[in-house]
Amino acid sequence: MLKNRRDFIGTSALSIFGALPVLSYSKVIVQKNKNGHGPDNNLNPGISASYPTTDADLIRKVVGAAHTQFDVVKELVTNQPELAKASHDWGFGDVETALGAAAHMGRKDIAEFLIEYGARPDIFAFAMLGKVNAVKAMIEAMPGIQRMLGPHGFTLMHHATMRLRRKNVEGEEKQVQESLVAYLTELGDADIAATSLDITEEEREKYLGKYVFGDGPEDYFNVAINGMNILSLARADYTARSLLRVDTHSFAPGGAPSVKINFTVKNDRVESLTIYDPVPIVTATRV
Repeated sequence: MLKNRRDFIGTSALSIFGALPVLSYSKVIVQKNKNGHGPDNNLNPGISASYPTTDADLIRKVVGAAHTQFDVVKELVTNQPELAKASHDWGFGDVETALGAAAHMGRKDIAEFLIEYGARPDIFAFAMLGKVNAVKAMIEAMPGIQRMLGPHGFTLMHHATMRLRRKNVEGEEKQVQESLVAYLTELGDADIAATSLDITEEEREKYLGKYVFGDGPEDYFNVAINGMNILSLARADYTARSLLRVDTHSFAPGGAPSVKINFTVKNDRVESLTIYDPVPIVTATRV
């Protein structure tokens, strides 16, 4: 039985993002005119429709890789330094930067590399990096900031303790990190994560399935049980979001507590779901 998000949030972080799909990446090649002095009048087929904004798949790739794949991050960012500042919306406004990904995974090596290339550190990155004075100064300057949640709803304490869970953290670094954890513990409110109401395995089974809202090949949602053994929702084959139970047949995606996914039940059978963000956005029928 799932009790609440705090029960699994620390031990499962690696499983959430350790297997993100690595999307294909092709460099943009600008065509030259017949004199070789500039771009052709016709658009290069290799240029994305949104260019000169950065390709969304490339941003998703670097942010996904920043959780665990230093080699991939290094290759991408070295080639395009601006990607160090990239951010991606995993769903329902759960926006994460590449640095934020490294920070909640305790990946100091990836974080320091990204900062070297221009990533902007925040209190969550400082907590993972053991920057005690910076964290204290920010909390003193803005009391209550320690209660803010990072990407996917991870707490400030999670970022601090996640670094201690990595291998080879010892000596002075370990002592500094432990002193930061002790400071956050004394505050008493740096580890308040979103919770999920109890749900039995039998109850979960009722929601599983495919929910269709249109005629397109991707006009459907999948409700499944993810690697953390809790309910999740994904559009087609895109990244799934964990679902936290907030009422009898109502759930909120992890990292987006203001969004509600309400299931309609008739005769003990789930017939549809409606997403409120915050107003009704779409209703999908179970097939």
